[in-house]
Amino acid sequence: MSQFLISAAHKSSGKTTISIGLCAALKQRGLVVQPFKKGPDYIDPMWLSLASGRSCRNLDFYLMDKVEIQTMYRRCSADADVSLVEGNKGLYDGLDLEGSNSNSALAHLLEIPVVLVIDARGMTRGIAPLILGYQAFDRDIKIAGVILNQLGGARHESKLRDVIEHYTDVPVLGAVHHNKNLQINERHLGLMPSNETEEATQFVAEIRQVINEQVDLDRLLQVGKPSVKFSFEAPEVGVEPVEKRQIRIGVARDKAFGFYYADDLDALESAGAKLVPVDTLNDPVLPEVDGLFIGGGFPELMMESLEANAGLRRQIHAAIDSGMPVYAECGGLMYLSRSLTWHGKTCEMVGVIPGDVLMHEKPVGRGYVRLEESGLSPLHRQSDPEVIEIPAHEFHYSSLENLGDGVEFAYRMLRGHGVDGHHDGIVYKNLFASYCHLRSLKGYNWAERYVEWVRKLAEQRLQAVEECAALNLKEN
Repeated sequence: MSQFLISAAHKSSGKTTISIGLCAALKQRGLVVQPFKKGPDYIDPMWLSLASGRSCRNLDFYLMDKVEIQTMYRRCSADADVSLVEGNKGLYDGLDLEGSNSNSALAHLLEIPVVLVIDARGMTRGIAPLILGYQAFDRDIKIAGVILNQLGGARHESKLRDVIEHYTDVPVLGAVHHNKNLQINERHLGLMPSNETEEATQFVAEIRQVINEQVDLDRLLQVGKPSVKFSFEAPEVGVEPVEKRQIRIGVARDKAFGFYYADDLDALESAGAKLVPVDTLNDPVLPEVDGLFIGGGFPELMMESLEANAGLRRQIHAAIDSGMPVYAECGGLMYLSRSLTWHGKTCEMVGVIPGDVLMHEKPVGRGYVRLEESGLSPLHRQSDPEVIEIPAHEFHYSSLENLGDGVEFAYRMLRGHGVDGHHDGIVYKNLFASYCHLRSLKGYNWAERYVEWVRKLAEQRLQAVEECAALNLKEN
C-alpha cells in the first residue's frame, strides 16, 4: 500500500484541490483510495469522499487519543491500495510550542511520508531554502516529494525544477500550473460543500485531468510505499453490534444539512439504528422514524426553501411536542428555531426552540470547546460520574437571540461560546440541540447513548400502546 500525508508550507496553498485531484486520478486507475482529513473538518471530507468514492475519515488530536487515531487509520486503510491524509494549515503549525497536534506530529504518529504542496507564485531560487528549512526543522519527518502549485507557465516550472534539483534531494512529483477554473468557491466556513454544488462531479473530473497531466502519479505511489511491510490489523473503532430491536433514526441529508462524521453514522448503525434519509427541502412528510438527527450545514443559504416546505416543518414541530427524541447540532439548532435572519431577510423556521437566529459577518463561536454536563443531558447515564467533561468543537456565524425565560441547558461551557458564552445544549421535552458538534469516540460515545435513549422512548411508547389496546379490549 502507498500512503502519504499531503501538507503545505502554509494554509491556502491549494492542498485540498490537489488532494481531491489525486484521489480522483488514482481512483480512475482502478486503485482503492482511502482519504483522511486532519482536524474537525466537514467540508473537505465531502470533496475527498466524492473524489475517492469512499467515506473520508477525520483524524483529530483534540477529540481523539493517539491510539484511536492509529486504530482508525489502520482499520480504514486495511483494504485500500492508497491512503491519502490531507493535513490542515502548514506542516509544522499547531496549537502549542511543541507542535504536538501538528501535521508533522500526525505524520510521526502514523509513520507516513509527507508530500509538500508549495504555492510557488513569484518564487524561483527562494524555493530551495524553503524546502531545506522544512527538512532541517525536523529530521525525523520524511519529505518524500513536493508538488509545485500555481505556476506561471512552462518557463517558471523549468526554473523551479532546476533550482530544486541543484540544491536539494527532494523530488518534484508534480507541477500544477495556475488555472482559475480549478478554484472551489470560498465560504465563511471554508470551502463550498460538494453537496451544494451541482457541478461538483464536473469539477472533480476537471481537476482529475489536470493532476493526470501534471503530476507523476507513478513516482508518487513509489515514494509512498513503506520500506517494511506493515500490519494493518487493529481492533474495531466504535461499539459492537447489539442484538436488540432495530430502531429507525431519520438523518437530514440535503443541500441544507450535510455535516456528519462518517464514523458517527457507523456508530449509530452499530448501536442498532437504521438510518433513514430526510430531505428537509423536498420531503412533504416526515418518514416513519423513532428519532431524528439534524446535523450542521448552511441552512441560511437554503432558508427560503426550508421555509417553503411548511408541511414538513409543522410535522417536525408536532413530533417534538409529542415527545419524539431529536438531536440537532449547529445548523440543526438554527432550523429548529423560530426564525432565521440573514442579509436583512427573515424566514420562518420550525419554531420549537424559543429563539431567533441572526447571522453575523464574523464567527460567533469558533474552534475547540470543552463542555461540562449540567445533569440535564438526555445522553447521561446513571453509571456516569456526577460531572462529565466532553471535548467538542464549534464554528458558527450565527447567534440565538430573544431566548425566552426558563430555557434549560445540558452543558456549561468550560471553553468556547455555545449559545450564550456560558451554556449550550438546549433541552425541551425530548429535543436536545446545541451549537457544538460532538464526535462519537470511546471517551464519550454519543451515538451509542443516543440510540439507547431513542430505543428506551420507543419501547415506552410501544408499551403504552399495548397497555391501551389491552385496556380497550378488556372494556369491550
